[in-house]
Amino acid sequence: MEECHQAALRPAASGRRRIRHLAWIGLLAALLLAVGGCSRSDNPTAPTEINPLPTPYDLAPDAVTDPAFPSLTYGIQAFLWWNGTTRPYDLDAMRLMNFTHVKQIFAWADVEPLNDEWHWQQADAVVSEAQCRGREIVARIDHAPEWAAASGSDAAAPPVDLDEWGEFCGTLAARYKGQIAAYQVWNEPNLDREWGGRSPNAEGYVSLLKTCSQAIHAADPDAIVISAGLAPTGTVSPAVIPDMVYLRQMYDAGASEWFDVLGLNAPGYGDPPDMSPDAAAEQYDGNRWRVFRHVEDMRAIMVDEGDAAKQIAILEMGWTTDTVHPDYAWHAVTDEQQAEYLVGAYQWAAAHWRPWLGLMTTIYLSDFDWTPDDEEYWWAIDLPGFPPKTYRPAFVALANMEKVSGDTVIPARDPGAPEATTLQPLTCPN
Repeated sequence: MEECHQAALRPAASGRRRIRHLAWIGLLAALLLAVGGCSRSDNPTAPTEINPLPTPYDLAPDAVTDPAFPSLTYGIQAFLWWNGTTRPYDLDAMRLMNFTHVKQIFAWADVEPLNDEWHWQQADAVVSEAQCRGREIVARIDHAPEWAAASGSDAAAPPVDLDEWGEFCGTLAARYKGQIAAYQVWNEPNLDREWGGRSPNAEGYVSLLKTCSQAIHAADPDAIVISAGLAPTGTVSPAVIPDMVYLRQMYDAGASEWFDVLGLNAPGYGDPPDMSPDAAAEQYDGNRWRVFRHVEDMRAIMVDEGDAAKQIAILEMGWTTDTVHPDYAWHAVTDEQQAEYLVGAYQWAAAHWRPWLGLMTTIYLSDFDWTPDDEEYWWAIDLPGFPPKTYRPAFVALANMEKVSGDTVIPARDPGAPEATTLQPLTCPN
C-alpha cells in the first residue's frame, strides 16, 4: 500500500444511527507530502511544517501534578442510547471488567431534532442507569441536527450558528451537572468526513471547541472538557490533515485555553502495542503514525507547545479482526492477538505513560444490531445480540488483567474465580 497517499483508516464511531461528522475549509494543497516517509514541501505559505516533531523529544513525565483523571482511568465505548434491554447488561459487563468509565454519544440531532424541541428520554435513561451501576459517563457531543447545519452540507456537518451550538452544550451540561464526568467535543475533525464533507480547518474547530467549552464550564465547572480525538494519519490532501500538523494548527489557533484534557485516537493497526513510532517509520516508509505508541509523538508536541501539565485522553483504542472489508482487512489481527494487544496497550500505558495519560478508552461493547457487514462489528470485544451476549477473548482478557489507577491496584484474577463470572445483582429505577 502507498501509505503516503492512503486516507486515514479508523474505526467508525457510531452506533445504531451511524454518525459521520464533517465540515469546513483549510486547504493543504500546498503541502505536498505526508508525515514521515515523504519529502517536505518548501512552500513558505504552508501553515505548519509537515513533520512537526520537536527536538529534543520530551514526554515530560513529571509535569502533570493536578490530573483531571486518575492515571490510568479505564473506559470503553458503548451504545446505550436506543435499547433499554441491552443497556443494563452492557453496564454490568463494565462492572465485571472493573472499567469505571463509559463513553457514549450524545448526538445533538437526537437531543434537539427541531429547534427548541428537546428530547431527553433516552439521555435521562442512560445517565440514570449508569449512575445506578456506578459507571462514570464520558459524553461525546457532536452531530448537528439538520436545522442547525449548513444548507446543502453533509447531515453530520458542524453547526452554522455557534450560539445555538453553545446553547446545546450548556443546556446538556446544566441538566446533568455532577452526573456526566467529561465531555468529548466532536470527533476527528482532521478528516473531511467528520467535518461536513468539507476541507478540515483547525481554526474553525477551535471556535467550535471554545463555544462549547465556555458553555459547559459555565453550567458545570467541575466537568472535564476533552478536545476531539484526532485520527492518526499521514495523508495530506484537501480532505485530510495529518494529526501532528492539525494539532500544531489547533495550538496556533489558541486551543489550549479551551480544553482540560487533550483527546487522541490510537488504533493499533496490525502491530503490537509496544512497537515504537521510530520502528514504524523504518518499517513503513516513514509513516510513524501507524502504531499505538504514536500517542508519544502527540504528547511530545503537546509538551513543546507548553501544555505538559495537562493529561491526554485516548478516546478510541483497539485492534480490528475484520477480514471482510478491504479498507480494514489489511491491518486485521486474530481474536487472540486482539486480546493480547489490548491488554498490552494498557500495560504499556501503566508502565510508561503515567501520570500524563488519564482516560484510555477501548472500542467497543457492540451495538445490539450490528452484523458482520458492519465494520464496527469487528472492533468490538463482544458479539452483538440480545442478552446474554457472547464475549470474545479480548473481553475476558481485559476483565481479568491487573488494573492500575492512581494509587489503586486491582490485581489480576483467575478467569475461573467467582468474581470473574458473577456480579451482585442490582435493581435500578425505571
